[in-house]
Amino acid sequence: MDNTRIVVVGVGGQGVLFASKVLAQAAMAEGNDAVMSEVHGMAQRGGVVVTNLCIGCIQSSLIGATEADIIFAFEPIEAYRQLFLANPETRFVTNTAPVIPVAVSIGKAKYPDLEELFGKIREITPKLTTINADELATKAGSYLTVNTVLLGALAGTAECPVSKESLIEALKNNVPPKMLDINLRAFEAGYLAASK
Repeated sequence: MDNTRIVVVGVGGQGVLFASKVLAQAAMAEGNDAVMSEVHGMAQRGGVVVTNLCIGCIQSSLIGATEADIIFAFEPIEAYRQLFLANPETRFVTNTAPVIPVAVSIGKAKYPDLEELFGKIREITPKLTTINADELATKAGSYLTVNTVLLGALAGTAECPVSKESLIEALKNNVPPKMLDINLRAFEAGYLAASK
C-alpha cells in the first residue's frame, strides 16, 4: 500500500486518541505498518489534542507542512488550524459542531463563521467532507460516540486507507460490549452521511 499520513485533531475529551488507536489497529490487521505519535496538549482542560498517524512503509510519524494525506478533525476550528499541513490532494473530514472555547462563552471572543473556515479549506483542496457528528451521535443513542460517527465518515471517503470492515472489527475489539450496538449504529450513520 502507499504511505498515508493522517492528522487526527480535536479537543480534549472528544476521543481523538481512541479514534487514532482504532485506525492504527485496523491498518495493522490488514498487514500494514502503522506509526503513531500523540500530542496531548492540555487535553484535560479542553485544549487541542493532535495525533499523527502514518500507515504504510514509514519510519516516522512526523508530518510536515503540506504532507498530510488526510486531516481528520473533531472540531471545525481545529481542522482549520491544520491547514498548513494540507495540499490540493488532502482529504478533510470534519465535524461541523463547534466546541465553544471559554473566551467565546464569556463574551471575550467570537467563534468564527463556519462557512468562512470551510471556504479557506476549499481554497487549498476541494476534498472536504463535513458532517454534524454531534447530531448523528445523539440520534445513534449516545453523544459519546461522536468519534465513532467520524470514523464512519472517514470510512465513507475514497481516501480512507483501511476498509470499512477492518474499522468495524477494530471497534469491536476496543468498545465495551454494552456500548457496541450504539457505536455500530454511530459508525454506520457517519458512513452513510459521508457516502452521500
